[in-house]
Amino acid sequence: MKKIFQILLLLTAPTIWAQEKLTLEKCYELVEKNYPLAKQNRLLQNQSELHSEILSKDRLPKVALNAQATYQSEVTQVPFSMPNTTIDPLNKDQYRATIDVNQLIYNGGIIKAQTQLKASQIKAQQKLVDINLYQLKNFVNQYYFGLLLGQEKEELLLTKRKLLQEKSKEIQVAVKFGAVLPASEQVIEAEIIKINQQVNDVKYDQLKLWQHLEELSATAFNTNAKLAIPENFSSINEVNRPELDLFELQKQQIETSQKVIATNNAPKLNAFLQGGYGNPALNMLNNSFEAFYMTGIKLNWTLFDWNKTKKEKEVLEISKQIVASEKETFEVNQKRNLQEINFEIGKIETQLKSDKEIIQLREKIVRSAEAQMKNGVITSSDYLNEVTQLFESKITEKTHQIQLQLAKANHQIIKGI
Repeated sequence: MKKIFQILLLLTAPTIWAQEKLTLEKCYELVEKNYPLAKQNRLLQNQSELHSEILSKDRLPKVALNAQATYQSEVTQVPFSMPNTTIDPLNKDQYRATIDVNQLIYNGGIIKAQTQLKASQIKAQQKLVDINLYQLKNFVNQYYFGLLLGQEKEELLLTKRKLLQEKSKEIQVAVKFGAVLPASEQVIEAEIIKINQQVNDVKYDQLKLWQHLEELSATAFNTNAKLAIPENFSSINEVNRPELDLFELQKQQIETSQKVIATNNAPKLNAFLQGGYGNPALNMLNNSFEAFYMTGIKLNWTLFDWNKTKKEKEVLEISKQIVASEKETFEVNQKRNLQEINFEIGKIETQLKSDKEIIQLREKIVRSAEAQMKNGVITSSDYLNEVTQLFESKITEKTHQIQLQLAKANHQIIKGI
């Protein structure tokens, strides 16, 4: 199943080829564009437009057809009689069909307020999508710098293998002339085999990280692509995280909800027109089918709601305080995270200074060990030990360099740059 997915990914997804140097920013862009969650912003925008269109329909006339047939046990009767006049009693079975037209004239701005509320809700949802996409940058950093470190390790291992292969040829000549024992050659060969194992381990780790990055970005990468080492990081100290925008949008949403509540008790004025056909019609004493119509205006105004509106506003004020508290908590956590990452950057920079000193000393030791091995003072095992120590020091330095770049990239994410 995994192989099928990889084949489909290669066929359908954009490809980053080896000659195109891959950057961290490009990976961010691909994830933000291709991750399934990114589709929600467009869907939410469509939803917002539909909601606005639905609410705008409330301004249009509403036309309804109503019909009823009833039978009642009693009907209205004239309580007196008139000379020479007969008044037929009403039928107990009555029929009516009407078309009712209602046109909103004034409703205190509730439609506008509801439209603004729905728009603010959609914006908050879109910002939440942005936040979730933004948090994926942490995974991108993890995979990208893991790949970078793997590439650096592989390069150093290949350099070490080349060096030992050259020394192995020199020792072969020395063995041929009886200057050294055959075991010296075997020690070097065993180390070369070990290096090949380490290179294979690095390659498998690289493939795993490439696959993670491909799944996250829905992009097929050439696993031989070179990764650029990020260097130019922004020095801006201002925090501009999307969460801060979300808090502001939540505050605006609450304020818009307050406007909607305020309009609920506003006077509402409607014009209406009713036309129909029934028995009886408007003249209740006419016991026959007739057409009729009625038109006018209607006012509704809630004068007293038992402080319901006041309580609802109090609830929203509490919600606003909760949002302010969440924002304050986020800012405190951000400050702590920035302090921690700054300490981490300082620590790694100090380690890198020591790494350079250690490598310089190790290089001198290796040169000395090489001369001693040629003169038979030390064995190839002793020389190999010093070479291994040198390359371990170089790998440590590369690890610290990549860790420093990762820390700086994480610093950028914490700040929201």
